[in-house]
Amino acid sequence: MKSVLGIAAALSLFAYEASAHYIFQQVSVGSQKYGVFEGVRKNTNYNSPVTDLASKDLICNQGGISGASTVVLNAKVGDEITFTTDTAVYHQGPISIYLSRAPGSVQDYDGSDGWRKVYDWGPTLGGNGQSSWPMFNTYKYTLPTCLPDGEYLFRIQSLGIHNPYPAGIPQFYISCAQLNITGGTGTLDSWEQPVQIPGVFKATDPGYTANIYDPNMKTYTVPGGEVMGC
Repeated sequence: MKSVLGIAAALSLFAYEASAHYIFQQVSVGSQKYGVFEGVRKNTNYNSPVTDLASKDLICNQGGISGASTVVLNAKVGDEITFTTDTAVYHQGPISIYLSRAPGSVQDYDGSDGWRKVYDWGPTLGGNGQSSWPMFNTYKYTLPTCLPDGEYLFRIQSLGIHNPYPAGIPQFYISCAQLNITGGTGTLDSWEQPVQIPGVFKATDPGYTANIYDPNMKTYTVPGGEVMGC
């Protein structure tokens, strides 16, 4: 009986953990909302996270290294891009937006020319382990005017640090939309050098190893490079 109960408890925990995960599966450009995985590279690991800092799955999730079967959505600078999850983000941690411009067709592009982080959602620190994290169902970002015209990977990332390192391993939830962006000034190229994914995230990053339940946590730095602006 005890073994049966133990198995049932383990299965229940597994189901809970799976249900607590999420996928960025839908995107809107301005007022135009697209279907599930329309313009978003479809991953092959359902709602499971990526945890290996050296894996190419960090780029656009498992199965997302190619976008050959994913349509490219038209957008212009000033458009608000909205990413929507299948269920609200459940794990505490920061949310980040990255852009990478393809040298040609974005459907054949793997982000190897580098990434520019353009936005972070970090915590509101409250002390006594009561910090508030950006755990929403939708995330909105307005395309800046400095972008040169071209096809881009628009990468959103949730870094779950709810199980503090090293006892737990931080979890990356990632999706990439494919956008053809027009109307910009092209001055983005004057920004500092882009970062590489994988490569920019280190196991020693304070924002990766942080214990969010530490009542003495006074500051938090989102890992993955500096946010760049126009």
